[in-house]
Formats: sequence, C-alpha cells, structure tokens
Amino acid sequence: MASAVLHLVTDRQEARGALGAMVASAVRGGVDAVQVREKGRPALDVLVAVREVQQALTGLAALVLVNDRADVALAAGAQGVHLPGRGLPVPVARRLLPRPSGGLLGVSVHSLAEARQAAAEGADYVTFGHVLPTPGKAGLPAAGLDALAAVVEAVEVPVIAIGGIDARSVGRVLATGCAGVAVIRALLQEDDPRRAAAELRAAMDRVARTPRYVLRAPH
Repeated sequence: MASAVLHLVTDRQEARGALGAMVASAVRGGVDAVQVREKGRPALDVLVAVREVQQALTGLAALVLVNDRADVALAAGAQGVHLPGRGLPVPVARRLLPRPSGGLLGVSVHSLAEARQAAAEGADYVTFGHVLPTPGKAGLPAAGLDALAAVVEAVEVPVIAIGGIDARSVGRVLATGCAGVAVIRALLQEDDPRRAAAELRAAMDRVARTPRYVLRAPH
C-alpha cells in the first residue's frame, strides 16, 4: 500500500456502470481499499454485493471493507468493517473483530469529540468529513481543512478525509497529515474509473507531506 491510501466507497446510485467492473477498474488505477456500502439493504443483498466486488478484484491487491454489517464482513471473509455514525458501538464491533487478526475497524466521525471517542474505544482508523462541499451533502456546511487538521493532530489513529475531494484538491487535503482520502463520485461518476483513479493517485503521490499515521492492512 502507498503511504497515503485511496479509499473508494461504493454507491450503486452514483455508479455509471456495473459495480464490480467499475471497482476493478478503479483499483487498477490506484485504489487501495474498497468499502462496499449498500445502505438499508438486507444482509443477503449486502453479501451478494461484497462477493461481486471480491470476484471482480480477484488477483488485484486491494482491501475490501463492508459498511455497517460486521456479520456480512465475517461471512464474506472481508478485511474489515466500517461503522457509520449510527452503527454498532465500537467496543461491540471490536469484540467481533478482535485484534490482531480480526480485520480493520473504521468509524465515520463528524467532530473532534467523535474522533477522540472512536479512537479511545478501539477504532483502527476514522473517516472524517465532509471536508469540502459536495453534492451529496447539499445544504450542510463543509467541515473544512482546519477542522480536518485538528482531528489529525488530536487522535493517535489514521484519519481518512472524505467529502468533495478530487485531483485538484487532494494536495491541500493531504497537507494536513491525514492518512488518505475516501471518494465516491470522483471515481464512480467517471466513464473511465481507471484513468480517474490514476490521476488522483498521481496527485496524491506528488504531495511531500507524509501521513501522521499510516493505515496498514490487517495481518
């Protein structure tokens, strides 16, 4: 994995093509981790989606994480779980995913207090946002880069930035010392996700600042 991670969050409503094919294309362009997110779907549907992504990524090096559903992550043999704001409490999820080999446990946070709590309770990383304005959060103010930098400096786990990030803005985002960025539309709304991911990856690799903490794959 490169030092700063490029994390793709799936959303079928945003994808311009078959999800598995788009995800595989993005991974070939430089995506390090894929979070399969199927909001509100039954467990079986989530499992089918995870297996679709896993099949598409056969032979490719990328982590597969499951949004919200620890049971599905365990059933599918995924590399971890990402908890949304109203997901399982971190200590409960941690019991399902014990260290060191249970998989990554990430948490979405929207404030410094939430980030501190998630880190203290055992999260392996947090995703903070939305950092920049994005159509997905229309009408809600963006947290901004200063807030992101404050979270990065306050917690002793990797912080991934999400929200409105693209190749033009990623340099300013990574300059905070965050561990990487998570994107949805920047890749899934592109006709060529591989090219878009490669452009974003190249912009990330031009940043001189190294992450304060690096997100590492589970062993």
